[in-house]
Amino acid sequence: MAHVRAMIPPRFDISPEQIDRVVAVFYAAIRRHEVLGPVFSRHVHDWPEHEARIAAFWRNAILFQRGYDGNPMRVHMAAGDVRAEHFTPWLALFDETLRRTLPPEPAAAWSALAHRIGAGLRMGVQDLRDRAPGPPVLR
Repeated sequence: MAHVRAMIPPRFDISPEQIDRVVAVFYAAIRRHEVLGPVFSRHVHDWPEHEARIAAFWRNAILFQRGYDGNPMRVHMAAGDVRAEHFTPWLALFDETLRRTLPPEPAAAWSALAHRIGAGLRMGVQDLRDRAPGPPVLR
């Protein structure tokens, strides 16, 4: 008897090509953004490789396709110049890209997922910035 791997249905209806398109349109806008562009340009040296990695992240998060093995929290915290206030314009630009690039239903579903992920990243970055030196206070 052959082992059959169960397929997990996607979170919402979207194709890998649509994900690639959103990522490409979004990062074109990021590169032009007055606040976010300089932050990204300090860390991204190969845009096609970065976009492929981020598209793989989203294909994993939405379509459950394997191929992404990174740790977004670690990357954002290690960058050193990513601040909590960057997430508001990032999400606004991402939402605008979704609205311009996708039909309304997948745009809304992806936006909700991006906001949940963004909230977690924002909290991690903020906690890192607010942490006092020394051991944590456990009370």
